[in-house]
Amino acid sequence: MFLKLYCIALPIFFAADMIWLGVAAKNFYTKQIGFMMKANVNWAAAILFYLLFLAGLVVFVIAPAVEKGSWARALLFGALFGLITYATYDLTNLATLKDWPLVLTVVDLTWGMVLAGSVSVGTYLIASKIGL
Repeated sequence: MFLKLYCIALPIFFAADMIWLGVAAKNFYTKQIGFMMKANVNWAAAILFYLLFLAGLVVFVIAPAVEKGSWARALLFGALFGLITYATYDLTNLATLKDWPLVLTVVDLTWGMVLAGSVSVGTYLIASKIGL
């Protein structure tokens, strides 16, 4: 079940985050922390983050929601998972890095909730539709 849910969630997650990072919020991040950004993305680190984040989302949120038959559980716990995981990064940066913008933290925490919640519900709905 894990692998099937993972394979459903992966393209949803990747597409949503690429639209966010590459289009919707690209200028926002550049404006906020462009002075800290590398010229080239470390793709190995980025891919590892995506794979691990998604594994956690499937194990702790999506699979339990599918087992309970609850899209609302997927949404609620997905948003909570996104908040907690993104807070780990953003609040640590806010606490330890000079000039880390508060507005970036707020936007990123909100995005983490929206992303994880929507991926969880989307995956849940597709899994339910195909009978998982």
